[in-house]
Amino acid sequence: MSEELGAKVRSELFKRKMKQKELASLLGISSVYLSDIINGRKNGPKAQEHVKHIRKILNI
Repeated sequence: MSEELGAKVRSELFKRKMKQKELASLLGISSVYLSDIINGRKNGPKAQEHVKHIRKILNI
């Protein structure tokens, strides 16, 4: 996930008063794995699928 997208995700979570843990739960992944995706430490095909779902859930 690009730094720009990571910033958008964090901003959207803040606006919604939503925690990363809650988003991770909606995605069915651990909060640690979500953090890795947001911070660009995971970017394989599976992570890209999660990015698509993150974008859809947060409308970004």
